[in-house]
Amino acid sequence: MSPKNPTHDWNTSNVLDDVDFQENEARQFRDLLSGKGKSSAETALSMLSVGQILEGRIVEISKDFVVIDVGLKSEGLVPISEFIEPEELELGKQVEVYLDQTEGEDGQIVLSKEKARKFRQWEHIVKNCKEGSIVKGEVIRKVKGGLMVDIGMEAFLPGSQIDNKRIKNLDDFIGRTYEFKILKINIERKNIVVSRRELLEEERVSRKTELLENIKEGTTRRGVVKNITDFGVFLDLDGIDGLLHITDMTWKRIKHPSEMVHLGQELDVVILHIDREKGRVALGLKQKEMNPWEEIESRYPQGTRIRGKIVNLVSYGAFIEIEPGIEGLIHVSEMSWTKNVTDPSEIVRVGDEVEAIVLSVQKEEGKISLGIKQTERNPWEDVERKYPVDSSVVAEIRNLTNYGAFVELEPGVDGLIHISDLSWIKKVSHPSEVLKKGDKVEAVILSVDKESKKITLGVKQLSTNPWETIERSLPVGTIVNGVVTKTTAFGAFVQLDNGIEALIHVTELSDQPFGKVEDIIQKGDNVTAKVIKLDPEHKKIALSIKEYLIEKNQQNRDDIVVSTKGKKGKKKSEESKKKAEEDEEEESL
Repeated sequence: MSPKNPTHDWNTSNVLDDVDFQENEARQFRDLLSGKGKSSAETALSMLSVGQILEGRIVEISKDFVVIDVGLKSEGLVPISEFIEPEELELGKQVEVYLDQTEGEDGQIVLSKEKARKFRQWEHIVKNCKEGSIVKGEVIRKVKGGLMVDIGMEAFLPGSQIDNKRIKNLDDFIGRTYEFKILKINIERKNIVVSRRELLEEERVSRKTELLENIKEGTTRRGVVKNITDFGVFLDLDGIDGLLHITDMTWKRIKHPSEMVHLGQELDVVILHIDREKGRVALGLKQKEMNPWEEIESRYPQGTRIRGKIVNLVSYGAFIEIEPGIEGLIHVSEMSWTKNVTDPSEIVRVGDEVEAIVLSVQKEEGKISLGIKQTERNPWEDVERKYPVDSSVVAEIRNLTNYGAFVELEPGVDGLIHISDLSWIKKVSHPSEVLKKGDKVEAVILSVDKESKKITLGVKQLSTNPWETIERSLPVGTIVNGVVTKTTAFGAFVQLDNGIEALIHVTELSDQPFGKVEDIIQKGDNVTAKVIKLDPEHKKIALSIKEYLIEKNQQNRDDIVVSTKGKKGKKKSEESKKKAEEDEEEESL
């Protein structure tokens, strides 16, 4: 048995399972050779003659049969359809026939020229051919699992062995003559299994070896598209497959190779690289044309204004076709001076014609960076002049966040009022406590950063910081009035008349013993207390009701003492005056 093609692990026993349909014909052929089915009276004669190849002479030719004399007790009939060649039909011509029956229904022997031909062909094959031999044959009909081929006798061609590529219709092979390789000869079944694919593969390997030896990088060859994938196209270069990668198909951007080629299409391609050890060939199509990036820097220097069509949108920007094969990227950050663009579809759509400015060119990487916003005036260009530090502005509140409020100074120019710049005296937890979206607010420009596009503003800066003069306006010892805003375990917070919040510690709430804070003071109570401590740096004021009460009580006591002393002095004076008057009266007497 010849070695099998290394490219195929083909089990001939499996193929033989697919040819059981030939069993009836093979059994009939063996029965004819053995004489099975004869009556006991004819058995002896049958064993001597049935199945033999006899030499006979044509003695009569009719419309349907040819009468042949083979020298037996009677002449035999052969269907005229078994005479393929016209020159065989000639009276007196000697022909070989197969003894099919010693006596038919009409008493004549039954002969077959076709079976004699098959018998001789089988003898020839067994004698001269072996597994691996090459034979020529005609495909005659379609059967289950494959095709039948006439190689002098019928042989089975399995469907998997018809061709080395996908087959759409088996009927296309019927009536055609090919060379076949014998895969299996089964003497017992008188079956022959052949393969056309084996020969095609051997031929392909041979051509591939020859092609790999002869092709050179940089040359052009013609190939046929045999497979299309997401990453490229495989071409048959008459014996060897080559890969045309999608990046080597065109200088332009394409999403899929099927945009340019179709199965069966012939292409002239450039040999880019050959790996003879692995039998791989890399192909190029765009290399047949001039590289449009060759002089890109001179054609599109930085600052050039171009016009092109949007051909693709991605999450980070939009690609614009400047010319065939040349695309540039407009990054989302280069689309608008006034918007924070996160999706390029907010600004452009595929197919739009737009103007852009060339920002940079990277020839080696095949990249051009473009900008749309550069075609318009940058509103941040002169913000330092228009919004000097310490100037006041009126702006609309655009958005509120946890850390502050954004205001629009003009289209494209926003500023931030931080939560810490809303009030000198009030502790603001969220800007919504003092501001509302859509409102107009007056604020002071605190800083301008043109490069970072940041402007900070403040509302509290519109008024004087009360903490800077607190020691003069509210010195220690001052008696103040306020409203309790909050009570805690450690004391109570009081808002003074000037809006500043102060703390009365639990130890300073009363001059009398008590249980808890709420026993002495409640939220909303009006209280009078004494300033006992100031901390302008940390914006803290400490008050004391206790000291206020102590001071007040002391004052009351002093007032009482002064009042008592006054009454005693008046009585003594009156007594002195009376005594003086009496003395004066006595003197006059």
